[in-house]
Amino acid sequence: MPECANCGAFVTRAYVRVFTPDEVENPRVCPRCDDLVRDGATVRKARAPRNR
Repeated sequence: MPECANCGAFVTRAYVRVFTPDEVENPRVCPRCDDLVRDGATVRKARAPRNR
């Protein structure tokens, strides 16, 4: 099962298909990673807190 490379949380295969390159099985960050966001090909610290 795919999981977030940052926090280890479970992610769906649909999430992986949409948010990761074809050759990557585990996304770098997921919606549960409050302090990190995807920024193009990299991951960066969030500029503002993410609200749930």
